[in-house]
Amino acid sequence: MSAAELAAALGASAPDRDITLYGVTLDSRSARDGDLWCALPGANAHGADFAAQAREQGAVLALTDEAGRSRCEAAGLPALVVEDPRAATATAAAIVQGRPAERLRTIGVTGTNGKTSVTTVLTRVLDQLSVPAGVIGTSGTAYRDGSGADHRIGTVRTTPEAPELHGILARMLEDDVQVASMEVSSHALVLHRADEVVFDVACFTNLSQDHLDFHGTMEAYYEAKRTLFTPEHATHGVVCVDDEWGRRLAHEASIPVMTYATLPGVEADHTARDIRAEGFGSTFAVDGPDGPRSLHAALPGRHYVANTLAAELLLAAIGLSGPETTAALGEAGTVPGRMELVTAEPIRGVVDFSHTAAALEQALITLRAVPGTRRLIAVMGAGGDRDRSKRPAMGEVAARLADVVIVTDDNPRSEDPAEIRRAVLGGMPEDTKAQVHEVDGRRAAIELAASLADVSDTILVAGKGAETGQQIGDIVHPFDDRLRLRTALSGTGTKCADDTDGER
Repeated sequence: MSAAELAAALGASAPDRDITLYGVTLDSRSARDGDLWCALPGANAHGADFAAQAREQGAVLALTDEAGRSRCEAAGLPALVVEDPRAATATAAAIVQGRPAERLRTIGVTGTNGKTSVTTVLTRVLDQLSVPAGVIGTSGTAYRDGSGADHRIGTVRTTPEAPELHGILARMLEDDVQVASMEVSSHALVLHRADEVVFDVACFTNLSQDHLDFHGTMEAYYEAKRTLFTPEHATHGVVCVDDEWGRRLAHEASIPVMTYATLPGVEADHTARDIRAEGFGSTFAVDGPDGPRSLHAALPGRHYVANTLAAELLLAAIGLSGPETTAALGEAGTVPGRMELVTAEPIRGVVDFSHTAAALEQALITLRAVPGTRRLIAVMGAGGDRDRSKRPAMGEVAARLADVVIVTDDNPRSEDPAEIRRAVLGGMPEDTKAQVHEVDGRRAAIELAASLADVSDTILVAGKGAETGQQIGDIVHPFDDRLRLRTALSGTGTKCADDTDGER
């Protein structure tokens, strides 16, 4: 499209020469011929400082604020000047890419926990129903095109920056994808990454303490989530009312919402009851406006009942329901790194992404309830350069609910691992009945857990889920909790979860 057309759409002055735009980018290093480059103000520097690099890479126009104008023009880039370039970036990306979100069925999922599980279940069900679908989230971007071929795109953030997001949606549309499911983080909502996507249906799973290093307070965290349930971001909502935040959201949302609950005594449009363990999953009944129905969750615990019910309601909201959908839901619950069963017997090994106090509590309560469980051994820690206030709470939960707690390193990043461990240990009461160990090094911690485990014990390795690296300082070292746990238990006669004959 022409720069003049874009300038008119953004309410900016058009450049004094004809310019044709072919793409949008935020990164000066990845600019290509014909790109609009967005130079945003930052906490430590202004993006316009890199204008010369963007021009050398092929950018032909800059989108910036008044503070960035002179630096962009000095580098030879005409500038579209707007008051809020971050918000305008999303609008520009959507326009230049042809507004792909308007031509896809879109589902957005937000909440502290459950985003990845719900979007993964959705995508697997859609695959089983032969509906070309894609997912964007913590584990990256993947989609199955109209011919049945699978594609994967590496992404860094849970919700990509707006130029990347709209580019991904445009690519999905070109490849005949029909439905795109997306994790929508609170950061993305505050920083306008998800702007210009009006989801056909948005889902709220829950809210508990996390990301207070960014939001400051739980109220601000909630307000960020709430913005998804406005006409600017979604048409309809599906809201879990198991917690007070969900109940509040159900009243404050400015779009029509349908509610669901899994806790006894909580009123909702759809309520799960009679939850019963079945193998490593659960069966349950649901009471709804059209009468009772039965569902199966392929993973254990009330939170996976909630995730399965959420997925069912989201699919129904885009027109997919009936026996085939129900059957696919019962088989599509396994999510890499989310309550992933690594070994089955005689010692059960589980890897889970639980990296908040609430998620860790859910995981431990769930595993305690699995029939035949003897002791719970938890390997856990906390990430560096993230919300520090949650660390003692995670330690308290682990000491209260596990029989053995091994406090070790997560992704320490730039922080001293020993200081992080000390903060986690500081939340444990002195009279805890749990056997507590502090271990420097995640591999050594997992090996200790395996050496302490006996028949019918369950080891939970929490915090990193399906991540395949551990960040220490500026270096990401190869590390996969699932591989390490499987290897540590391999000498104990333990049967891997995907074995059929006990050999591997």
